[in-house]
Amino acid sequence: DLDALVLFSQPSLTSASDAQALRLPLCWIGVLFGRVQASLAASSGVFAARDVAKLLLVGADVTMMASALMRHGVEHLGTVLESLEDWMDQHGYASVRELRGSMSQRATVFPSAFERAHYVRAVAATAGPGG
Repeated sequence: DLDALVLFSQPSLTSASDAQALRLPLCWIGVLFGRVQASLAASSGVFAARDVAKLLLVGADVTMMASALMRHGVEHLGTVLESLEDWMDQHGYASVRELRGSMSQRATVFPSAFERAHYVRAVAATAGPGG
């Protein structure tokens, strides 16, 4: 762990749980999509097709799933791909290109509400039960 080697602690608004790890990438990829000329990659919290779909919806070009592959083996990629294709069919998306960025901040009717909603969720998640 590089952080341990350099004795540096990184603050985080997310917990260690898999579901919580998606919060910041979802927010910032959604904000940056269409605003920067760069590929957007999500590198944490990606374990299932649902996670891939969410990140593509906000604008990710790629999702990285090393932890999921270490947990479930390389064959997990086939399961994720099949599930993602099923999800896309169920929701009327013919291609990843059509899906990508369709729920980014730029695609929303009220762009300022996009950031506010992610901020409120992040703060509520750190407050824990009973706020």
